[in-house]
Amino acid sequence: MGKAPKPFPLDEETIEFPSFKAELSEIDIAKLTPRGTGIVVIPFGPIDSLSPSKMVGRGETNITLIWPSIVQTDANPQYARFEMAETPQHGAVSTHFVPNAYGITSPATYIMEFNIQSYGASTLTLSGYAGSGTLSNTGSKTINGPVTLQLVMHNVNPNQVTWGLIQQTAGAPWVWYSTGIRYPYIVINATALHP
Repeated sequence: MGKAPKPFPLDEETIEFPSFKAELSEIDIAKLTPRGTGIVVIPFGPIDSLSPSKMVGRGETNITLIWPSIVQTDANPQYARFEMAETPQHGAVSTHFVPNAYGITSPATYIMEFNIQSYGASTLTLSGYAGSGTLSNTGSKTINGPVTLQLVMHNVNPNQVTWGLIQQTAGAPWVWYSTGIRYPYIVINATALHP
């Protein structure tokens, strides 16, 4: 008989999402979007945020959890845990987003942000689909600790069902807390405004 698995230490932690290290700075995101770069950042609130207790947004916007080890909705914060040793497939989180369900009527660029945490080095692949639009910041990511992985979706048609996916390919256990969808922040070059 094997050893019982060590409990995951999440229930005793306090998680502050603003303290998560964003993979891309707002300047990095601005370089990936057509607005240019600068030093003044004007933020927008999220279009929607999905989590273990809110798996469905408007229209077809939703979360799909693929091979989680556990989904804990009575914890604070709630989470889905993924551990390769406990599942027959590589765990993943998929987020579908439909802009027109939120009243959006023209093509736009969106940032899909996955708030996750690993307990040791974990390698994940970030991918997605933007229809006739394009994607930036896809590919293999190795994380260790709390991080926000960001998928940039350019020029998305408002009627397009889009999706973003993070899937583990190697390494330590990790947890997913939430996925947010927002517009890129406006970044202004203050020097150009006041020479």
